[in-house]
Amino acid sequence: MTEHFLGVLGIGEALGVTRHAVHKWRARYPRDGDHPFPEPDVDVDGAPGWRPDRLAEIVRWRDGLPGRGAGGGRPSAARQEYLKVAAARGLDQDEAKRALAVFAAEFPEMTEPEVRAWLMEKWRG
Repeated sequence: MTEHFLGVLGIGEALGVTRHAVHKWRARYPRDGDHPFPEPDVDVDGAPGWRPDRLAEIVRWRDGLPGRGAGGGRPSAARQEYLKVAAARGLDQDEAKRALAVFAAEFPEMTEPEVRAWLMEKWRG
């Protein structure tokens, strides 16, 4: 049976960033640093891969990046829309992010943008 892994492109799509951002994180936060990027589960001809069930771990890693405590920069337009819809349902930003991480871990076959779209559709009724 073939196993599915997320590469830097899949991680980037799930987190709403470019693959270039994922490459930069890996370079800036090496395994021997203070806040190491999660090590890949597999390497195929130099291309790293992570099990989809580790996406929540990677989201937690990103949320713990230095400087992210006071907002962590401006979220993407798609994430802003998600947070707006979540707020209309009574969730604060932390609750909305936790919900996204939980559902992304529960449905590893879906990317973060797909999970966001699904949740917004459910919340909008």
